[in-house]
Amino acid sequence: MSYIGKTPEHGTFEKQALTADGSTTTFTLNYTVGSSSSILVSVSGVVQEPETAYNIASGGTTIVFSAAPESGEGVFLIYLGIAFDTAASLGSGSITGQTAVTTSAAGDLFLTYDDSASALRKITNTNLTKTLDIPGQTAEATVANDDLILVYDTSASAIRKMTKTNFSPAVSLSYSVNGNLTGDGSTTAFTIGTSGRTQNDLLVSVNGVLFHPGDDYSSSGTTVTMAKAPDAGAEIRVRYLPI
Repeated sequence: MSYIGKTPEHGTFEKQALTADGSTTTFTLNYTVGSSSSILVSVSGVVQEPETAYNIASGGTTIVFSAAPESGEGVFLIYLGIAFDTAASLGSGSITGQTAVTTSAAGDLFLTYDDSASALRKITNTNLTKTLDIPGQTAEATVANDDLILVYDTSASAIRKMTKTNFSPAVSLSYSVNGNLTGDGSTTAFTIGTSGRTQNDLLVSVNGVLFHPGDDYSSSGTTVTMAKAPDAGAEIRVRYLPI
């Protein structure tokens, strides 16, 4: 074939015909393209404007017309450039001589592979909500009330932050009282209103004198047993420590 000017040495332009039916707007491309400007589209001999008359979708694998070409119209496109899938060519260690970035600005762009579209995408730092890169950190021995704690929300499959004050319910410091019990000089076992308390969870006093757990009394279920029966008329008080 003869050419005016220099004979082409590289490249080829592929053609694809589309069958219009007056209703279909989306057609599958024979090749993956990088943008709507990578193809030349003709409808009944009229060249269509990219991103106005049509757009590229599904990662460059389909063309979507703004209006369906009429049935019987001659529709074809010429591929001006074909996208190459380079995902497999980037193995580990192929990018060398780089240093790790410890901080990033909100406008920074990150590359990610969109598995659903089989394409390489870019996202901004502000939309990168689930990336955690915390190198060289040491464990905290203490936590301040205004510190933020990271937790994984299984119901939403997302990482959340919460304050220390909301991390656990506040502990009540009130000391509830079982009520007044009275000694009779012989009884050593007294019933209290709460079960499951150990002797170390109780404050027991007789006539205002605080008793020592284990030595002066023991506890099992709802029963407090004194080592020695309190005198007749002695006022016995049992307080429950918060647990």
